[in-house]
Amino acid sequence: MRIVIEFKNEIFLPFKHYNHILQSFIYRNLPKNLAKFLHEEGFSHGKRKFKLFTFSRLIGKSKIKDEFIKISPPVSLKISSPQKEFIIGLINEIMKKQKLKIGENEVEINNIRVEQKPQFESITKIKMLSPMTVYSTFKKEGKKKQYFYNPKEKDFSRLIEENLKKKYKAFYGKDIEGRLEVYPLHIDSKDLKIVYFKGTVIKGWMGRYELRGDERLMSWAWEVGLGAKNSQGFGMFEVINRK
Repeated sequence: MRIVIEFKNEIFLPFKHYNHILQSFIYRNLPKNLAKFLHEEGFSHGKRKFKLFTFSRLIGKSKIKDEFIKISPPVSLKISSPQKEFIIGLINEIMKKQKLKIGENEVEINNIRVEQKPQFESITKIKMLSPMTVYSTFKKEGKKKQYFYNPKEKDFSRLIEENLKKKYKAFYGKDIEGRLEVYPLHIDSKDLKIVYFKGTVIKGWMGRYELRGDERLMSWAWEVGLGAKNSQGFGMFEVINRK
């Protein structure tokens, strides 16, 4: 499921902490038992744990100045998860409250709506609503390092598919068959986004891509996000012209 929350207000955020502030807004407005479960446990696959939700960047007219970003109304935020209790719980908690805050901004809700899942085809074009990231971890000189892949590297698509299947197994307890390949259609240097999340640097990519393969995997990716670190605000996309 995916919802769109529309805000009435201008929102002003420090650019470096943008993703963490939006994630905190979501956690604060979940039922406490669900927020605790996701934060402390999540859904397991081997040593990996997944929160199984993702969210967009704030959608609206934006302007960056002096390490801050200002988004002018109308402003919206898309949040997606395969967990119905997550989406329903989030809506119910938000509707109970008279005042909501995103960072230091007191905000009012204009509307909350459920977004209909698109129809997927074996070749589907998409546009990222939050950066897509995949990486490998290794040790160098005794220290743990991360290598973030460029969408044009051959391992990028393979790691996306593997990650999707692990998330499916963690949630449903069974494997999903099929293949999914991700091809960059239109990306350039400005699509590379360097995000600071609680002291960690994450590199991800916006831009337009083509998904080729199994429609079930595409549908699953629409709910959970493409790539890694989805619950930190990575991997949400929308379907664009499929012709």
